[in-house]
Amino acid sequence: MANLNIDSEKDRTYDAIVIGSGISGGWSAKELSERGLKTLVLERGRDVQHVKDYPTTNMYPWEFEHRGEMPYSVQQENPIVSRCYAFHEDAAHFFVKDNEHPYVQEKPFDWIRGYQVGGKSLLWARQTQRWSDFDFEGPARDGFAVDWPIRYADLKPWYDYVERFAGISGDRDGLPELPDGEFLPGYPLNVVEKYFKQKVEAKYPQRKVISARCAHISKPQPIHIQQGRTQCQNRTLCQRGCPFGGYFSSNASTLPWAAKTGNMTLRPDSVVHSILYDDKKGRAVGVKVIDRNTNEEMDFYTKLIFVNAAAINTNLILLNSKSDRFPDGLGNDSGTLGKYVAFHNYSARIYGEYEGLLDFKTEGRNPAGGGYIPRFRNLHKQETDYLRGYAAGFGAYRSAKSDRSGLGEDLKSSLLNPALGNWTVGSHMMGETIPKASNYVALDEKQKDQWGIPLLKISIDYDENDAKMKKDYLDTLEEMFVEAGFSNVRRDDRWQPPGLDIHEMGGARMGADPKTSVLNGWNQIHAVPNVFVTDGASMTSTSTQNPSLTYMAFSARSVDYAVKEMKKGNI
Repeated sequence: MANLNIDSEKDRTYDAIVIGSGISGGWSAKELSERGLKTLVLERGRDVQHVKDYPTTNMYPWEFEHRGEMPYSVQQENPIVSRCYAFHEDAAHFFVKDNEHPYVQEKPFDWIRGYQVGGKSLLWARQTQRWSDFDFEGPARDGFAVDWPIRYADLKPWYDYVERFAGISGDRDGLPELPDGEFLPGYPLNVVEKYFKQKVEAKYPQRKVISARCAHISKPQPIHIQQGRTQCQNRTLCQRGCPFGGYFSSNASTLPWAAKTGNMTLRPDSVVHSILYDDKKGRAVGVKVIDRNTNEEMDFYTKLIFVNAAAINTNLILLNSKSDRFPDGLGNDSGTLGKYVAFHNYSARIYGEYEGLLDFKTEGRNPAGGGYIPRFRNLHKQETDYLRGYAAGFGAYRSAKSDRSGLGEDLKSSLLNPALGNWTVGSHMMGETIPKASNYVALDEKQKDQWGIPLLKISIDYDENDAKMKKDYLDTLEEMFVEAGFSNVRRDDRWQPPGLDIHEMGGARMGADPKTSVLNGWNQIHAVPNVFVTDGASMTSTSTQNPSLTYMAFSARSVDYAVKEMKKGNI
């Protein structure tokens, strides 16, 4: 981090400021710095440098005090974050603890956060799928939200661009509902996953089972070597931080690339209070920051601001950025800021066993996780009593089991000679939820955090559409499992609060009409043309695909537009 002299306004002035250093913030920083703009990146958490600050990345299981599990006392102190699949002893240091950053739950919501340089890009599940026109046209066709101001053709060249740099592995499947990309070689399905694919596609021609696409370098290209990254080692220890840079993260990729330009200044421990707006200029002029450790307040100035604090925190910052012109939050002429927040429904799973193909077993690890079933419901016509649809994951594995019922030599022999069991198969749901005004975030009127910023109230819940979709997923996947000859099929209709999917989206949605949206088709605030939002807060609807790749493409596209507009004198 560069030393900062905050005594003069000149020394606190930059061409551009990026709020947040996660997946979208890293891309914004890279693109702005590469285009010659002196760019300040503000991160509210601590500094984490690639490799240097991955303390557990090469530890063996027996080197962890609790063999990787979190102690019961820690789980009791952190009931929210403990529900996250990756919150274990090897990665707990990358997660926000419940009592450190409280929020108000008007309805149960698990807000999973990673406050450090790189944000949740160190922790994400790395699944990457493009959106299609089925997604961008969905609201206009189904009438459940405002129309997206863009279509797939607007984003395609930027998907191409970010995929080549980030390194995305996958197969070219030729599916209009899931467009192909600039792929590195995909990770193959195992024999039972291939068997399921054959059975499903023979019985249901409109349903596909493909190899999951992921942000892992299966075959390094020169651009990855230039970043200092190399081939994924298939360790599947990604949540620890990868010393090889085998998967994409801001820490391994975009932030070091931005730093090489000499144009980026990274400032960790910088809690953003608000964006400063000048009523006379009709522009945002800077960002108010509070030092996380000293509580010192300071202002930084700029001509261009990219807000990439992650969806919910971006809403918080915009809502707290009040002025005479915007008493209800920056750019909130429409009254929609903080509203129409949506997420992905991951609350259903299904499991089974397969007694065939017993002359095969799984060997090694697949960082892509196995198979992916793209959405097939309500694509070409409305065919159900609920709107939109779901995608699904699918995986199969075979593990060894030991008979532990004996004693003495018999027990010892069985433990030393485990026998392979049947194949275990499983699927999880990824359902699209419908944005609604009743699903919102807002500033609490009384409670504040340790930096004097209002706590955020979250009021987000499932609805009848989600319940109908979940039942259809369970019924349909059970039917597919039975058709494939799987036995002991078990439905897991669990209840989990929204948020645990970690795919919250919306609140500052894009749209063509300033009366019903916050951002235009360039992720630019309608009423504040020098402020852009390119993280999850900008999403008009959620699709069924994992969203991070789309945030990357939005960030690169918006920077390109913003810099061109600056040169024209429009910003």
